[in-house]
Amino acid sequence: MTNANIDQPRAVRQGEELDLDALHAYLRERVPDLAGKLTVQQFPGGHSNLTYLLRMGDRELVLRRPPFGKKIQSAHDMGREYRILSHLAEVYDRAPRPLVYCEDGSVLGAPFYVMERIKGVILRARVPEGADLNAAVMQGLSENFVDNLVELHAIDYDTIGLAVFGRPAGYVKRQIEGWSKRYQDARTDAIADVERVATWLAGNMPEEAGASLIHGDYKYDNLLLDPGDLTRIIGVLDWEMATIGDPLMDLGTSLAYWVDPNDPDELQALAFGLTTLPGNLNRRELVQRYAQQSGRDVGDGLYYYVYGLFKVVVIAQQIYARHKAGFSQDQRFAAMIQAVRVLGKTAALAIDKGRIDDLSR
Repeated sequence: MTNANIDQPRAVRQGEELDLDALHAYLRERVPDLAGKLTVQQFPGGHSNLTYLLRMGDRELVLRRPPFGKKIQSAHDMGREYRILSHLAEVYDRAPRPLVYCEDGSVLGAPFYVMERIKGVILRARVPEGADLNAAVMQGLSENFVDNLVELHAIDYDTIGLAVFGRPAGYVKRQIEGWSKRYQDARTDAIADVERVATWLAGNMPEEAGASLIHGDYKYDNLLLDPGDLTRIIGVLDWEMATIGDPLMDLGTSLAYWVDPNDPDELQALAFGLTTLPGNLNRRELVQRYAQQSGRDVGDGLYYYVYGLFKVVVIAQQIYARHKAGFSQDQRFAAMIQAVRVLGKTAALAIDKGRIDDLSR
């Protein structure tokens, strides 16, 4: 692949523009060696915090800020995300290096931070033009996907000062209670499958599997890949949900975004990523490789997969509720209620079948 395939920004979406004069003045005072006119574009991916590409002279930086019209909660805490990356960049070279954090809402209307750009290929729902994603490439990438997650979970978070960013004791219980409450707070439609899944999760909590630094949203489209070797992961993005917690719950989130080629058509239609291409490990194989590489007992992975699906259900529901209330004009968000229904149905199906794969059988 060539540099043309590196993830590219687009024009800023209507209603999500930045005050360029205020931002330019702020950056000139705080980031060394910046010169020239400031131009801003927006990265199209993502459904939560907003991400922009800033260009000044020959420098390219990335800015992250919360969505417009949203009260700042933990998932949109720019200061927290900035501090996590500041510590993590010392020991994990796939984390973007942060440069400056602004908590003054008068500059852009909300806190934000700026980091260095890592240039790489992001695999979204469609194969990039010119990319040869053959079975050998996808097998290598999917194996590295797991191995990189294992590496992340093995970081000594205490040594680099990240222990303050989570409360691992009781993590599973807090997650189930917290996501259940967030669903009820954002609920717009009566969906029986989702209610049933929440009840099942509360009644079947496993023992804690230890504590690790966890990403919280680890999936293909949050990875930057080497354009010259698409099996090689050179960056991990979107650390807004990172915390200290149970690593198997983190694995569950990844499983929720991993669609197998023999999954029901309605699940495949959500097009989370390119996990259905030949060569990819399937969900069961992901669990097996994670267990082998990490030495952790994952069991059949059912609880963690159902949890991951429920978590994504709640995120989709929150996005849909925000769109319905008029806080976002992004038309992608109007279809989120269908994702809530399909993912709720998938979680219920996995519970009924007692497995995480072959859900069509």
